[in-house]
Amino acid sequence: MGELKMVEAIIRPQMLDQVMRALRDLSYPGMTITEVRGHGKQKGARQVWRGDPYVIEFVPKLKLEIAVLAEDSDRVVNAMMRAVRTGSPGDGKIFVIDLEDAVRVRTGESGFNAI
Repeated sequence: MGELKMVEAIIRPQMLDQVMRALRDLSYPGMTITEVRGHGKQKGARQVWRGDPYVIEFVPKLKLEIAVLAEDSDRVVNAMMRAVRTGSPGDGKIFVIDLEDAVRVRTGESGFNAI
């Protein structure tokens, strides 16, 4: 059935429900989610606890991996952006990577049928 892409997104944990709804609406309910930590240009987060300032250098985020048909990748990316964008630093990043193949271990199906 067509070429595949892997969409990888780094998002704020509290945005997961909105992303899941947006992807379900596009018939892409399956994904892998990993808890990750990191920072971009903002270099962490400054917080105050009991009056004392401190910096969280590596901010908790979620990494989502979604295999999609290449022809759907723009729609998936745009839906995810609408779901997570707040306009503030730390909204995240989305990467689109060529995916050579996917194989369902149980049945041996490959390509889009495997996802």
